[in-house]
Amino acid sequence: MNVPDGPAGRIAVALDVEDLDRAVALAGRLAGQVGWFKVGLELFTREGPRAVAAIAEHGRVFLDLKLHDIPTTVTRSVASAAALDVGLLTVHASGGPRMLSAAADAAAEAVGGRPPHERLRLLAVTVLTSTSDGELAAMGMEPAEVQVPQLAAMAVDSGVDGLVCAPVDLGRVRGAVGVEPLVVTPGIRAEAAGTDDHARAMSARDAVTAGADLLVVGRPITRADDPVAAVRTIVATLR
Repeated sequence: MNVPDGPAGRIAVALDVEDLDRAVALAGRLAGQVGWFKVGLELFTREGPRAVAAIAEHGRVFLDLKLHDIPTTVTRSVASAAALDVGLLTVHASGGPRMLSAAADAAAEAVGGRPPHERLRLLAVTVLTSTSDGELAAMGMEPAEVQVPQLAAMAVDSGVDGLVCAPVDLGRVRGAVGVEPLVVTPGIRAEAAGTDDHARAMSARDAVTAGADLLVVGRPITRADDPVAAVRTIVATLR
């Protein structure tokens, strides 16, 4: 599998499209141009494991299901995901330490004889990029600047491999967990303009400067007339 080094390897394309044919076509065009392809809840719900198998033909798969349930259910779900050709899997940090520890144990048990670069790594989602502080307040929750670093530290202490946070929360997350955990951020744009439904978006270059390891990019690539050119435009800002 041809996985690019350098800035291109930092890009995960969110294949949040209408159907599997469209997702596979995009993955085929972008094979070797980006580090990861993200299969989200919509595509996985519609197509199931065959979506992972089809996309894995073109690159590494990041399965973004944001699991959040009782520990037993999440443990079994992680084990099921580990049986697929998946390198990254998301769970919700707000599931709490027992759920996260159980998920981390399940991922570790599923490693088997796979080399470290192929093993399943768990990412804990802190606060969704679409959620504003006003919405958090309406749910009786602390603002993101307080809640995100607390969730991040708790998740890492519970054994997860990395975190997902909004770009503007990157500094606080790195301050809470240090440089070792993998930190992934969605809501990425080539430049600062245009946020779609991400309340706290940021340019790719600014996100990397703030501490992001992996950048999730969706519509700026998937809706572009030329997705390959769109990727190259973003990568150019990271050089």
